[in-house]
Amino acid sequence: MLKPGFYYELTILEKTADGYWFGETKEQTAFMPKQYADSGLLVGDKLPVFLYHDSTNILCATTKKPKGKVGDLVTLKVVDMSPAGAFLDWGLPKDLLLPRSMHEDDLLTGDYCLVKILYDTPTGKVIAKEKLNDELNNEVLTVKEKEIVQCIVYKDTELGYQVIVNDKHLGLLHYNEVFKDLFVGDVFTGFVKKIKEENKLDIMIGKPGYQRVEDEGDVILRELRKHNGYLPYHDKSSTEDIYRVFGMSKKTFKMTLGNLYRDRKIKIEPEGIRLA
Repeated sequence: MLKPGFYYELTILEKTADGYWFGETKEQTAFMPKQYADSGLLVGDKLPVFLYHDSTNILCATTKKPKGKVGDLVTLKVVDMSPAGAFLDWGLPKDLLLPRSMHEDDLLTGDYCLVKILYDTPTGKVIAKEKLNDELNNEVLTVKEKEIVQCIVYKDTELGYQVIVNDKHLGLLHYNEVFKDLFVGDVFTGFVKKIKEENKLDIMIGKPGYQRVEDEGDVILRELRKHNGYLPYHDKSSTEDIYRVFGMSKKTFKMTLGNLYRDRKIKIEPEGIRLA
């Protein structure tokens, strides 16, 4: 059965004055209005399309890529509000409904929110969901300490940013280990610093251990080459300056300088660092 919110590879079964009917059989079809179709399409052509319901509840096909499909976590803009909920721009002619019962917080037009796109089986519609706690579970972890993970900022808490780890678990990125502002929906690569009691995950930005330091070494060398082999920064420079120039914490910067100096790739001078 064809469902909205998914990609399919479908064949053009019929061409009309208004557009094209796509499907696998004549019993299961989706309509592509002529104004959204590429010129030169012929009956029998097969192409990948995304399915969605238009404002009249007709199942439509489009070659346009939306901002997300069923199962995706995405950050979308609120473009309208109604008693039914918020309407979100997901890149298609018909906006995506975030039902009021699935709001995490009060929303206003112009806000951005992190949602999961769902297929609602009872109605056969695609909807969004902002309340995600029941979608995430730390009872059985699929990650281990020092493992590199993909994270999405979920909420601000008293201790730090609560993040979604690999679309499955919740973790915490402590404020004292972050050197730039993060916002809900921001995506970053990090690693599992520690697994605590009750499978609580501490997360850090970047890569673990020596692999991380080696990567940061390349950053410092690249910046030196860009500035004629010299930069006025050293282990006494401010945390803010180091992050602004090199995008790393002061601790990582100092470790990296030590490695580069030991490998005779840089010279450390009273007022800065220089390529050897």
